[in-house]
Amino acid sequence: MKRTVTYLIMLFAILACSDEFTESPAIGALSDESLKNETGVDLMLVGAYSAIDGVRANEFGEGWSMSGDNWVMDVLSDDAHKGSTDGDQQELYNLETMTWATGSSYFYGKWGAIFAGINRANAVIALIETIEEGDFSSQLAEARFLRGHYNFELQKMWGKVPYISEENYAATEFNQPNTSDIWEQIETDFQFAIDNLPATQAQVGKPTSWTAKAFMGKAHLYQSDWDTAFTLLNEVVTSGPYDLLPDYVDNFRLAGDNSVESIFAIQFTTDDGQSYNANVKGALNFPNPGPFGSCCGFYSPTQDLLNAFQTNSGLPLLDTYNQTDVNSDFGIASSEDFTPFEGPLDPRADYTVGRRGIDYNGYGEHPGNDWIRAENSDISGTYLPKKNVYWVGETGNISTGSWGEQLSGVNYHIMRFADVLLMAAEAAVEKSSPDLDLALQYVNRVRARAKSSNYMKAVDDSGDDAANYEINLYTSFPNASYARKAVRFERRLELGMEGHRLFDLRRWGNYVQVMTEYAENEGRTIIPFGEEVKTYSDFHNLFPIPVTAIDLSGGILEQNSGY
Repeated sequence: MKRTVTYLIMLFAILACSDEFTESPAIGALSDESLKNETGVDLMLVGAYSAIDGVRANEFGEGWSMSGDNWVMDVLSDDAHKGSTDGDQQELYNLETMTWATGSSYFYGKWGAIFAGINRANAVIALIETIEEGDFSSQLAEARFLRGHYNFELQKMWGKVPYISEENYAATEFNQPNTSDIWEQIETDFQFAIDNLPATQAQVGKPTSWTAKAFMGKAHLYQSDWDTAFTLLNEVVTSGPYDLLPDYVDNFRLAGDNSVESIFAIQFTTDDGQSYNANVKGALNFPNPGPFGSCCGFYSPTQDLLNAFQTNSGLPLLDTYNQTDVNSDFGIASSEDFTPFEGPLDPRADYTVGRRGIDYNGYGEHPGNDWIRAENSDISGTYLPKKNVYWVGETGNISTGSWGEQLSGVNYHIMRFADVLLMAAEAAVEKSSPDLDLALQYVNRVRARAKSSNYMKAVDDSGDDAANYEINLYTSFPNASYARKAVRFERRLELGMEGHRLFDLRRWGNYVQVMTEYAENEGRTIIPFGEEVKTYSDFHNLFPIPVTAIDLSGGILEQNSGY
């Protein structure tokens, strides 16, 4: 649901329902009789939803790390650089160059943001359990779905993590050990949501039973439980209410908000003033300088990602895409001549990566370094993000933050139908009885949409395509090895700069190999990056448990291996 002043009302209900709030634990507010009704449950539920973007009043750690769209996680993959100058957000620079530390404010901030969501979901569940009259099964299912989502995020980032139940919450027993994974608890919450959520919701943004089924399929996919994952995901594909939008780029514009392709999204919106309902944690990720006076030049796509969009006869260069580079203007002033790449490209390239000579979301031709904050001595290259940046003409969906930053009101898709199609294709390849023909069908369905979408046009008003776009469908998957490679590559092309890449590489078990090769390749065009990045190691497959969390636990929490 689109968040409005309801969130502020909810906060007032929680924080001001007792004159003795400053003298009593916050947990005491949950037993107040004024909350034991439908209005109270709904207000508390809004609080559980609102944590999904990482914004809250009691933040600790680095605020930018809390973003629900996981843009920081792309910086730890081969999709994105931190952007800006090396000295701005030094801690993020340390993460990108693999000089991780257990005391990182970025890890601590994300840890706290996720647990805030878990605790808010638990608060709803615990409240409902104290109400003796009325049917709250649907609200309970929403809260349990949200708890499942938050715990899924925690699990995929840290591995063995503490599990906080509603009983722990009600008894204020938050200090739990992290001796095992929590997949069973995640699955239990998603199953409850599948069984108790309606198939449709009157209010946009709320999960349905189909949403929960898609997330359950993803949970099994992450555990390499391929047969179960396939059954769930394929049912969502064949029987669910979803479809691909006709035009790829609409997923990143207002047209894609709560559309037929959206399965679950952060409901961003804006107003006339400073708005915490917009994408506050993505405020750094606009051109600086740029076409509309924005800030701050972070979140720069990599050369590696752009290279991946090269094609041959319309198909990806699965093994050889880094043997040639799409022309980069790194180190070339905007006043100097530059020839854009003339080779064939997947048309999704220019809806994902902002590059010189191509229109930038309707604001005109990207002039190159004049719009890039980083200097040639920095590690972040010369490209701009596009999927998270609103288009010209959609200025009614922009807010201005407290220090003049831009805030987008376009939704972020935590999961969209193309993602489900490609997860189902992956499971079809890997399950005990592989179905390569079905995997081919689903991959081609994604590619067919990209092929039939509107292509970026040249800035000279000629109506010509902006570049040499060439995309075709696969004719066959001759074997499982080829199919696996094609499905994985398609995920990067379709979902690049959407916060998924790091976790895909980790679950495929090739993070260290891919990132080691990436660092070498990226250093060809961005020499400072090749010189600064350190060694990727197996222990980087999990984040370190924040040392502050370990200290506060009195040693109950155990550190992940390698740190």
